[in-house]
Amino acid sequence: MSDLRVTLVQSDLRWQDPVINRNRLAAAIQAELVEQGTTDLVVLPEMFTTGFTMDTTRSAETMSGPTLYWMQELALATSAVICGSLIIEADGLYYNRFLWMPPTGKPEYYDKRHLFRMAAEEQHYSAGDRLMTVQLKGWRVRPFICYDLRFPVWCRNRDDYDLMLLVASWPADRREIWQILLQARAAENLSWLVAVNRVGQDANGIEYSGDSAVIDPQGQTVFAGGKVEMTRTVTLSRIELDRWRELFPAHLDADDFTLE
Repeated sequence: MSDLRVTLVQSDLRWQDPVINRNRLAAAIQAELVEQGTTDLVVLPEMFTTGFTMDTTRSAETMSGPTLYWMQELALATSAVICGSLIIEADGLYYNRFLWMPPTGKPEYYDKRHLFRMAAEEQHYSAGDRLMTVQLKGWRVRPFICYDLRFPVWCRNRDDYDLMLLVASWPADRREIWQILLQARAAENLSWLVAVNRVGQDANGIEYSGDSAVIDPQGQTVFAGGKVEMTRTVTLSRIELDRWRELFPAHLDADDFTLE
């Protein structure tokens, strides 16, 4: 199987301003591809159209809204999958929804399972109840959103994914925990891990330090994004993944369990 080229877009986000955010993100992606050529996957932060807001009625879109159309157009133009989370309203409920948009224009989605009670997210959003795995160039990709990172059972690889994706709005005052957990999740699950966090300050005065990262299957940091806006394309080695799983097959001794 081939390597995978992944583009991380670590951005500041204009509070509850989808038009400005979409325009700035598109410009960053296009500039990166002019320099780097092609990519297979572009990863945007959590709630990339609005910032991490609880104002669902003002900020929610539908699955036929302008951001879905924007993602379809961008995926087609770049010949890459575009992914990230935004606020979606469906059947009268609101979700922090990760969208996976391939160039074909047919999206798949994952709804955030663990809602961040310290910001009362569970009072404004409905939790998801299913994991999602998508295929890209022979890679099995499993997405998660921010607070999900703290829950290893939900993230557990049962030999059913090769790449863990995490999109986040993770505050700067807990950046050490972020870094520790990213390395732990990659190492314990014998998988590549790509995490994209935002930077800047939101309307609630919360600072975000970025620290977007690429972690290899041994838990080693291959790339760390720092504290400023940046866009970076990194190549994930399939040979390295397969070789480590063969040399260190800890997954064969994992405990069985059932999620309810």
